[in-house]
Amino acid sequence: MTIAPGGTGRLTSPISAAAREILFDRDTAPAPDPVAAELGLISQVDRAHVVMLAERGIVEPGPAAELLRGIETLRAHRFAPLHDVPAPRGRYLAYESHLIDTLGAGIGGILHSGRSRNDLNATVVRLRLRDPHERLLAESDALGRALLDRARRWADVTMPAYTHHQPAVPITYGHYLAGVASALVRDVESLWQAGAEIDQNPLGAGAVGGTSLPVDQHRTTALLGFATPIPNSLHAVASRDLVLRQLSAATVLGVLLCRVAHDFQAWTSAEAGLLRLADDVVGSSSMMPQKRNPFLLEHVQGRALAPLGAFTASASAMATARFTNAIAVGTEAVAPAWSALEAATDAVVLLRLVVEGAEPVPERMYERAVDGQTAATHLAERLVAAGVPFRQAHHDVGAIAKEALAAGVPLHEVARARLGGQLEHALDPAEVAQHAAHGGGPARESVLAAVTEAETAFARIRGAAEERRWRWSQAEIGLDDAVRTLIR
Repeated sequence: MTIAPGGTGRLTSPISAAAREILFDRDTAPAPDPVAAELGLISQVDRAHVVMLAERGIVEPGPAAELLRGIETLRAHRFAPLHDVPAPRGRYLAYESHLIDTLGAGIGGILHSGRSRNDLNATVVRLRLRDPHERLLAESDALGRALLDRARRWADVTMPAYTHHQPAVPITYGHYLAGVASALVRDVESLWQAGAEIDQNPLGAGAVGGTSLPVDQHRTTALLGFATPIPNSLHAVASRDLVLRQLSAATVLGVLLCRVAHDFQAWTSAEAGLLRLADDVVGSSSMMPQKRNPFLLEHVQGRALAPLGAFTASASAMATARFTNAIAVGTEAVAPAWSALEAATDAVVLLRLVVEGAEPVPERMYERAVDGQTAATHLAERLVAAGVPFRQAHHDVGAIAKEALAAGVPLHEVARARLGGQLEHALDPAEVAQHAAHGGGPARESVLAAVTEAETAFARIRGAAEERRWRWSQAEIGLDDAVRTLIR
């Protein structure tokens, strides 16, 4: 007997590469260089600031060019000279001291003209947020596309909708997925709106009260790819509300992810058997060879609400500070955001993998819709259409349902005996689902309309995000050109 590579027990394939990278490979990956990561962003701001100082005539072009050459040398060597330098007051001051020591006070000393660590830090936070914000948006968009693709594919696969964990009315699996996608659209819109503040430039605010030097905020805004400068210096350095809004939007998204994961856990259980998952999104047991555990869903639930904890920590830290520059706000409150946004993104990716690897079991879904008497509400509505008051119809159909359960026969058999054979065909759950075309029900045309609306919304946000990424990339090119022009 041979064992498939990566397979074990009942499984014939290993976990998907994307899931493996999230769950296992990061623990063995080389740790990123924190010095290069932090100073890479700081020096990007410095480059824009020095270019602006020279263009405005605040510093002479010659010293500005020499300073830029020193910065470019450090960047080319990934700040290697600073890796072992003590930084008791932070890496920025060690970096600035290195420039002064190597270039002289007359050159390195001009770097801080018209600027403070306060507005520098506020700017760096926005630059650092770009990547996690964009990745969470992009992965949420990919989840949306997976949901909508499968909503179209399975718009006719009948299943019960559940309320209070009990079969309620007939819907389709496509209707369920389209509903999740519609909710996801709102969450992605909130993420996008929360990201608007990332595009506001605080550089120029100084320590808290601006500067008397004629700095040009609009120029640094363009060089760093921002959309607009922040018009008030106090707000620019006192606020990190954009972090709270990012975490708040990610928390609401996480709630949706957890709820969907809960549904998938229930529907993939052996007792329900409504969904079947691909081997590459389940795991086996180290001891029990028959197991097919949908463990990715537990990781979704474990990671999806990391932003909630981070939001609580960040908000608590900010609430202790007055409305001015404060370490509690600019440092302590920001610190939990990075790992929380990564965890939320991981949860989105893992749920997408499960959605893509899930196949409905149509016969089991239909069986549960029949056995759960999900056509009962439709029967009551047919009586209403025939002139019976709804509350009376509700009572009469309840009696029919009770009698059918007691006799162990389908609902339509008792309904036919009580109300006439003309109702039998109308009580097929698949027929009922397709008749529910109003109020956003599961009829195929209704599901496809919801899918189209969600696709349009996702495409609009995707297009805006692409335009913003293009602006950021063009700003990097423009800044590189401006630096090269000065140091020729």
